[in-house]
Amino acid sequence: MKSLLIAGKDVKILVKDRKALLMMIVMPIVLTAILGSALKGAMGGGGMPETVLGVYSNGANAWATSILRSLEDEALAITVEQASTEKQLHEWMEKGRVDVGVLIPSDWGDVSGEGRAVILPVAGHGSEATIIRQIFDTYAMTADAIAVSTELLMTEAATISAAGGEVDVKALHDGLAATLQSIANEPRDYVEETSVGEQSVSAMQYYAAAMAAMFLLFNAMTGGKSFHRERQTETMTRLMMTPTSVRSILAGKFIGTFFFAFFQFTIFMAVTHYLLKVDWGTNSLQTFFIAICYCIAVSGLSMVMAVFTTDEKMADVVGSMGVQVMALLGGSMLPLSVFPEALRNIALLTPNSWALTGFTSIMSGTAWSALWLPAGTLLLIGSIGTLVGSFRLKLHSL
Repeated sequence: MKSLLIAGKDVKILVKDRKALLMMIVMPIVLTAILGSALKGAMGGGGMPETVLGVYSNGANAWATSILRSLEDEALAITVEQASTEKQLHEWMEKGRVDVGVLIPSDWGDVSGEGRAVILPVAGHGSEATIIRQIFDTYAMTADAIAVSTELLMTEAATISAAGGEVDVKALHDGLAATLQSIANEPRDYVEETSVGEQSVSAMQYYAAAMAAMFLLFNAMTGGKSFHRERQTETMTRLMMTPTSVRSILAGKFIGTFFFAFFQFTIFMAVTHYLLKVDWGTNSLQTFFIAICYCIAVSGLSMVMAVFTTDEKMADVVGSMGVQVMALLGGSMLPLSVFPEALRNIALLTPNSWALTGFTSIMSGTAWSALWLPAGTLLLIGSIGTLVGSFRLKLHSL
């Protein structure tokens, strides 16, 4: 009960602080609108940028071998990486090692016409995926036309020769032209495009998730400053003189940070959904589940901020710098897919990168099983932060 009273007091102070509300709620909404609109066409570049294409073929296929050889042309600026399994290809996509993935079935190019290559765009690389699809479609149409026309030509010539007659070159030419024209006009799909989930993530969606992940981090700084503010005003000393235990005080601070962070996310999600038309995914339970896990991580980090800074000013400086560094490394400023592999590995150490991964996965339509890793990592960060903060605060008797 005492913990809830302490938490309620902290939340009340933050809600009454207009500067804090402007910084924590209004600013991320404005930045989401600006970045999402301005970078809508830039999150895949223009023309044909350097593209890393991940390919998995589940069997020997003449078409696949031929087109992959063609894609190695330096003029196309495409680097082809062949995965040994479909699972490996998806792992490359999740880690941002490839920009576009392609699954080529063993029956692609068969006379049945049922086999289709599947294009899998990575978030932020929609234009590259479109270009890759066009390349595969054009190649398939051309190869199919050549195969059919050649078969027709050889069959006709063999029939005429077997009958002892002469081959009519003009008739073969006209038949070949008619066949090529009919194949070119036939509405047949050789390639299909899909996303890792059920749908792709737009620039507006990505930056909504990125700004939420970034600005919720500021609660770690705010929670740390709250500890120092109460020390300076001797509120903490007066609390210690009451029957309130150290555990209750720590729990109250943790709960206060958690509630304000969750309140901030809920307001941000509602405003971006209704005002900016951001689709946070079809499963709101998944979104709030990741949000709760992230708020726990942020609350744990606020404990670390409190015990490893000496005063409110230091907490402000260290917190601001820390948030900016983690925002840059964690993909809140630029998509992780544009980073080199070394930086993508470092990003795994930042809590906002895991929250961003969870939110964007939900937006693309993912199963619960795909959320256990980011959720578990966020809970681990929160638990470690809370334990470290609690131990150090108790050690120094506040």
